[in-house]
Amino acid sequence: MPSVSSSVSDSDRSGSPSLWRDGDFRRLWVGQTVSQLAEHGSLVVLPLIAVLTLDADADQLGVLRATGQVPILLLSLFVGAWVDRWRTRTVMVLADLGRALALGAAAVAGILGGLGLPALLLAAFAVGALSVFFDVAYQASLVRLVKRDQLVQGNSALEGSRSAAQIGGPALGGALVSLLSAPVAAASSALFFALSFLSIRRIRRRESIPERSERPPRVWRRIREGLRFVVGHTLLRTVGLASAAFQFSFAAMMTVYLLFLPRELHLSGTAVGLALAATGPGALLGSVLAARFPNRFGYGAVLVSAAALGDGVLLCVPLLHSPSAVTIPALVAVNFVFGAFGQLVNVTVMAVRQAVTPDGMQGRVAATITFAGMGLTPFGSLLGGLLAGEWGLRTSLVVAAGGMMLSPVLMALSPLARLGRALPEIGHARPAVLGCPINDG
Repeated sequence: MPSVSSSVSDSDRSGSPSLWRDGDFRRLWVGQTVSQLAEHGSLVVLPLIAVLTLDADADQLGVLRATGQVPILLLSLFVGAWVDRWRTRTVMVLADLGRALALGAAAVAGILGGLGLPALLLAAFAVGALSVFFDVAYQASLVRLVKRDQLVQGNSALEGSRSAAQIGGPALGGALVSLLSAPVAAASSALFFALSFLSIRRIRRRESIPERSERPPRVWRRIREGLRFVVGHTLLRTVGLASAAFQFSFAAMMTVYLLFLPRELHLSGTAVGLALAATGPGALLGSVLAARFPNRFGYGAVLVSAAALGDGVLLCVPLLHSPSAVTIPALVAVNFVFGAFGQLVNVTVMAVRQAVTPDGMQGRVAATITFAGMGLTPFGSLLGGLLAGEWGLRTSLVVAAGGMMLSPVLMALSPLARLGRALPEIGHARPAVLGCPINDG
């Protein structure tokens, strides 16, 4: 199967040089990949420690997951306004350093015998808060490092590695929790954050950021500008609504999923990690397809069809029963399909979002859409824990997976579905009546 790099290894048709010849892009890609591996590893390491080591129930698991996700709701808009005025390299290295220290402290607490639920909650919140800074910054950094006609290539590489890390991290973390110990699992994520810190801090290119006036606008004004821009832009508004529907339902499903696999299907922590790991190869395939399919079939058609197929396949999970000889291959197939089509959506929608957004608004637009989508995940996680306790695991999976299908429906009913084979321009599908400034630089 082609690797992520194969999708961006050659010069594009417009004559732009290969991104892989750009040392700063390579450093960003390596750092972001390792950082995402650590981040998503910790998102499963901490819940697995709670379930397998502390015997946490459904409500406690929901609270733990929500604690790590609530910083998205609390901080995203402020971080977006802040990142637009600072160098993304600085933001990313500080976030990596902070997360390494937080998980390193959790590892020390485990060694000293104090790694209980309160310590897990504290570590989850710290990692979640700093991840908001890193994720907004890396999305804005690409636009400042590469040319416009290289955005799809760059996103294909970055989002391909991110999606692969979403499962590579949990697979590694699940194996470490099962085979070694909780402190080792936490320490491994801290080490990866440290490696990301070392890679990103070596980026040398000076970023083009808006000049700061003597009296910069207040943060609330900058946040309102970002909100008004997204709400007033038909394509961005649809992306935000579809993301909200997906992330809320997906958070609920994952809370139930992490209980369903070990308790209903009787899978070990290692088996859970390996089953989920199939999303990684799927994401790599989706990354390769994202560099080709939109130009061939149209951005709108790819977004709607890929979202419907990727989300719909998860409805197969509640149908599975033990033994593991049957369920593990089925889970691998489901997760592979979900990873491939989910990644195809991620890369395509990010390229559209970046293409229609002025440089001076990139951080705020990324943060606003993150707020709209990921900001609901704490409530989704809590709902998943509540449903699992009241309705049972299998029924709750059906409800949550069904809710995810609202995302492709929203896209199909919007102008997003009618996008053609070329990326839209800045201001495309944006009504003028709101009077939002195109460029606030």
